[in-house]
Amino acid sequence: MARCRVLVPLLWSMIFIVHAFPTFLASTYSYNTLDDESNSDYIWSPPLATGPAPAPTPLSGAIKGGYWPSWKAEALPPSTIPTCFSHLFYAFLGLDTSSYQLGVTQHDDQWMKSFTNTLHAKQLPAKTFLSIGGGNSNASTFSTMASNATSRAAFINSSIEVARKYNFDGLDLGWEFPNTKEDMSSLSLLFEEWYNAIEYESLSGQPRLLLAAGVYFAPSFFLSDVYREYPTDAISKYVDFLNVMCFDYHGKWNTSVTAEHALLYDKSTNISTSYGISSWIEAGVPAEKLVMGLPLYGRTWQLLDPEVHGIGAPAVGVGPGEDGFMPYIDIIDFNSANAAPEVYDEETVSTYSYSGTNWIGYDGVKSIREKVKFANDQGLAGYFIWSLGYDNNWNLSTEASRAWDSNNN
Repeated sequence: MARCRVLVPLLWSMIFIVHAFPTFLASTYSYNTLDDESNSDYIWSPPLATGPAPAPTPLSGAIKGGYWPSWKAEALPPSTIPTCFSHLFYAFLGLDTSSYQLGVTQHDDQWMKSFTNTLHAKQLPAKTFLSIGGGNSNASTFSTMASNATSRAAFINSSIEVARKYNFDGLDLGWEFPNTKEDMSSLSLLFEEWYNAIEYESLSGQPRLLLAAGVYFAPSFFLSDVYREYPTDAISKYVDFLNVMCFDYHGKWNTSVTAEHALLYDKSTNISTSYGISSWIEAGVPAEKLVMGLPLYGRTWQLLDPEVHGIGAPAVGVGPGEDGFMPYIDIIDFNSANAAPEVYDEETVSTYSYSGTNWIGYDGVKSIREKVKFANDQGLAGYFIWSLGYDNNWNLSTEASRAWDSNNN
């Protein structure tokens, strides 16, 4: 940090200004503050840099993350979240489609204050992150925002202001997903400018905000008609960690056979968590920046023949749950009500249950334990769960935490 305060040769300053001037201009445009208690304009903007911002400092301690669905706030208030989580993500805020600032509703204003204050006050305080976007957001809005220096600056400034106002420890980008090679190039610029702005803002004396992002299970969209790759160089330089979405490999979009939607291993294809994680590392992202996703829900199928019920059994459609989706808490109820056998599959490290023509693929206690061991053995930063509220009495969340700790003793 001290290096940012010293003078540097004039030539280096001129080089930086030529490179950063369009973004710097955009970031100094005034717009009304998000704080309703003030009538002043938001005037913070990063000072002219005297050199490249330093790389993120490696994180200390394991990440035991979880996403908190804010739309379930009344049923799942922050006070009920156990201390087995070290990092918790407020899901989600969206973007205004014209200003590209964060949209804070009255509901968000109430619950973001409760979220950070409550979790910071616990005996084992958790770091809190503001997650932006998510699966229900419009990917084209992110694409447009990231493609232009002015709109990137508006987004970046807004995100920092909201994070500071509500006392978050970090920001998490949930752009699902960049759809073109141009999007990936824009994402690279966004990460660089976002990190630099966060770094400069921290010169005021506050701890630097952390920067995370939720990403596809692999660094390339090799299954898509439009092949593209994440900017792994920029990610390694500017992002503190990635939440790798290691789930939804299979589901209602293919109902011909049963399948495990979050299997650790698949000997016949590259659609697996082990492949995704190893490919991120091979692409140059350090293992200690990767956080492995664990889904607390299953995907369901309707069997063609109730007597043929293994993984890959013929199916004719989705099974129980909402459109073939079933939270773990409902799976436990289903298994109990139907005396459904629960089967752990060692080859894929996954769990399934079946009753009649109903078939559910998910993670149970044993597969969660083995996946966490895998993450630990690979030297990953930790794991995260999607999402709070799907668990059954916090059983899987607690087991994941216990498994990580036991592998480090």
